[in-house]
Amino acid sequence: MEVNVTLASWSMLLIYSAGAVYALAFIVYAFDLFGGKKKRAGKAADSADSGASSGAVADAAKGAKRTSRTRTSADAGAADDGGAVGTLVQENLDGPADRVYSNRTADEANEKGGRGDASAVDGGKRRVFANVGTSLTVLALLLHIASIVTRGMSVMRAPWGNMMEYALLASAVAGAVYVVTLRYKDVRYLGTFVTGFLLVSIGLATTVFYTPAAPLVPALQSYWILIHVPIAILSTGLLTVSAALATVQLLQGAREKRVAAGRDAGRLSFLERMPRAASIEAVSYRLAAVGFITWTFTLIAGAIWAEVAWGRYWGWDAKEIWTFVIWVVYAAYLHSRATRGLRLTTIAWLNLIGFITIIFNFTIVNVYFNGLHSYSGL
Repeated sequence: MEVNVTLASWSMLLIYSAGAVYALAFIVYAFDLFGGKKKRAGKAADSADSGASSGAVADAAKGAKRTSRTRTSADAGAADDGGAVGTLVQENLDGPADRVYSNRTADEANEKGGRGDASAVDGGKRRVFANVGTSLTVLALLLHIASIVTRGMSVMRAPWGNMMEYALLASAVAGAVYVVTLRYKDVRYLGTFVTGFLLVSIGLATTVFYTPAAPLVPALQSYWILIHVPIAILSTGLLTVSAALATVQLLQGAREKRVAAGRDAGRLSFLERMPRAASIEAVSYRLAAVGFITWTFTLIAGAIWAEVAWGRYWGWDAKEIWTFVIWVVYAAYLHSRATRGLRLTTIAWLNLIGFITIIFNFTIVNVYFNGLHSYSGL
């Protein structure tokens, strides 16, 4: 099958354009994350008081009293190296802390106010950069997806036949997971980390992992490539965003520990406007739980495809081993999280270890380990 050179060229142009827009989004998000002025609780309360009616203020005060008791345990846990996971039960995981990108007076004063009122308390001007960054991210994601579609059309096959295509699609899925999550949680504080990761992924895909558009190798010409690989890509996207949240959770946990000990937050002071570590961990866990389910299906589908292709379900190939290792690490993470016997920081590190095994499996195993799964295209 001949390659449509024109579409292949358009695909590369689109991915370069997506990278440029991701870079802009990264810069804008960084301004939002690091450039906002710190607000004292008193000032935030004053702005809430001036912008609301007396009745609304009374309701807010009652809400603050109700939530203060539940959050005391979370703060105490932060002083003890992140706190036990049991404190998650007492945290309002779906409350304003997740919605308004703030964990101070703004979320307490608007427990009943919803997203709009809380944003007013947190300061409308500071949210402009986050909104612009999100718009740029969506635009870059559309260009990103268009590059993948044109790449597939140029060779008339599924665009995930080598490491370059896998990296492009997995990063696009990670971007889509981030954008979809925004529909339910205000995680724009994660924008700097997500767009930075997407930018690095595109850079590696178009340089280190670059592979010219070409037909699939014979071993991959099976309908199972339409089942096994897309689920693996979806899993990678979900677990990538979960790992990014775990990273932010560790930073926030460190800040909360310093504050609880009466010390200045220092370079971590920008995290004041983010949700508490317990709330961030809850979102990270939900994404990881779904990612684990899809990775389980990836493992099973891979075994079935191996039986069809090679006449055995399991052969201890390097790729098979590391796919199982990833499953075991995330199973340990979910078990530890479910038993609620470990600290938040330990749970987050388990999450990150799982993500490191994914990166190792994709890079080192694909490139340097010989086996039946050597389809990197490099």
